[in-house]
Amino acid sequence: MLRRRRRARRIASGPRCLQPRARSITLRVLLVDSDLERAAAVQAGLAATGCVVVAIAAGTEELTRHVRDTGADVIVCGLDDPSRDELEGMRALHRDEPRPVVLFAERAEPDQIEAALAAGVAAYVVEGMAPARVRPVIEVAIRRFRAHQALRVELAEARQGLEDRKLVDQAKALLMQRHRLTEPEAYQRLRRMAMDRGLRLPVIAAQIMDNI
Repeated sequence: MLRRRRRARRIASGPRCLQPRARSITLRVLLVDSDLERAAAVQAGLAATGCVVVAIAAGTEELTRHVRDTGADVIVCGLDDPSRDELEGMRALHRDEPRPVVLFAERAEPDQIEAALAAGVAAYVVEGMAPARVRPVIEVAIRRFRAHQALRVELAEARQGLEDRKLVDQAKALLMQRHRLTEPEAYQRLRRMAMDRGLRLPVIAAQIMDNI
């Protein structure tokens, strides 16, 4: 349960690109493209709009490590025909080190788009990665990413609240059974224990249940 709380806090804090960004701050972009000539053109186009390309990767196999090593704010992928393995690299990133991901592709099969969005892609753009189009798409992707992360935080907090209430109810039931207390008496005892130890009510409830 403590691991879930830490996970919820990590989602809530989020990466730097989740935080409001002043216009003077430069976007750090990780490019993923096996076509080095196209990547160089996109890099030049991004530099002209104030972005910095921190690295160019040929694929998504170690995408999470690349993001951690470079501190990238956003990932731009030029994958003409995204494979299952390439999408899996994005899924791992979305799980372990979430960032806005923009995917430029030549194909637009519905199943492929659905799989990409499920893997955490914030924007799926068809008809290739033209340098002039990249910065505006990145801005939209970041906004979509922020909105999605906010929903994740709300969901994580709601789930944690339900778990906490369930745990407190279980601890109350145990105290009622052991000490022949009414429900209000059991609740008051839990509150006194929490206040005396300087702990949250769900933490005290978890300790009681762990000592069954």
